[in-house]
Amino acid sequence: MDMKTLYFECKMGAAGDMLGAALLELFENREGMVEALNRIGIPEVRFEALRVEKAGIFGTRLSVRIHGAEEAEVSDDNHAHHHDHHHCHHHDHDHEHEHDHGDEHEHPHHHAHRGMTEIRSIIEGLSVSEKVKTDALAVYRLIADAESKAHQVPVAQIHFHEVGAMDAIADIVAVCCMIEKLSPDQIVVSPIHLGSGVVRCAHGVLPVPAPATAEILLGVPTYGGEIDGELCTPTGAALLKYFASRFGPQPPMATERIGYGMGKKNFRIANCVRAFYGVSAA
Repeated sequence: MDMKTLYFECKMGAAGDMLGAALLELFENREGMVEALNRIGIPEVRFEALRVEKAGIFGTRLSVRIHGAEEAEVSDDNHAHHHDHHHCHHHDHDHEHEHDHGDEHEHPHHHAHRGMTEIRSIIEGLSVSEKVKTDALAVYRLIADAESKAHQVPVAQIHFHEVGAMDAIADIVAVCCMIEKLSPDQIVVSPIHLGSGVVRCAHGVLPVPAPATAEILLGVPTYGGEIDGELCTPTGAALLKYFASRFGPQPPMATERIGYGMGKKNFRIANCVRAFYGVSAA
C-alpha cells in the first residue's frame, strides 16, 4: 500500500527553525504559507522566509522576528542554531534566584518569564486547529519535562525567558501547522548528528548535547562528530521525537519534493536539514 512519506535527513542536526524552513520548501505557494503562519496570532511574532546559500546549496531560512528583531539580534548568546533552551531556567525558592542569564538586553518588556501555564494560554489562544494546539503543547511538554529532569526541579518551576519562549512557540507551531497541512502517513527521521564540544547557557557551560537535548533523545539513534558546536537543540529534538513514526535510513520512496532548511551558522558542511516528501511502500 502506498504511503505519503516525509523523511527528515538530520546530518547537521536539527533546530526548530531549520525543520520549519525545510517543510516550507515543500509547498508550492511558500509566500501563501508564510502569510498563513503570520495570521495565526502569536503575539509580537512575524515569520519571514529568507533565501540563503550554504556551501553552494540554496535553501530557505525561516526567520522569526519578535518585536521586530530576531533572537540573535536581541541576545548575547553565540551558538549554532535557535537556542531556546538557553532561555530556560528555574525558580528555586530555596536559594537566591538566578538573574545572570547572558541573554538579557535593553528591551524591558522582554524581561518577563513564562512558565508552562502562560505558554499553554498563548497556544490555546492561537487561530489554529485543535490538533495543532494539542501537538504544539505536547512538544513543549517534552522540552519542559526534559529541563525538569536534567536540572532536578519540578516542571512548575521551569520558566522560559520571554524571547526564547516566543521564539520556540513560533518554531513549534509553524512545524505543527505545516505537518498538519502536508498530512503525511508516516514521518521517518534519520539518525541525528548532535555535534561536539560545549555550549554556554544560563546554567553555565554544558557539554554537547545539552542535558535537556540528551534527555529528549533517549532511545533515539544519534551520533557525535568532529564538528565543534551544538547541532541539535531541544526544540529540534522534541519536534522530531514527537512526530517521528520511526528513526532510520530513508525508505525506498518516489520523492516528489525536497526542502532545504538552513541554519544560521556556517560550517564546512552545508548547515541544513533536508526534508524529502513522496510515496513509499512502507
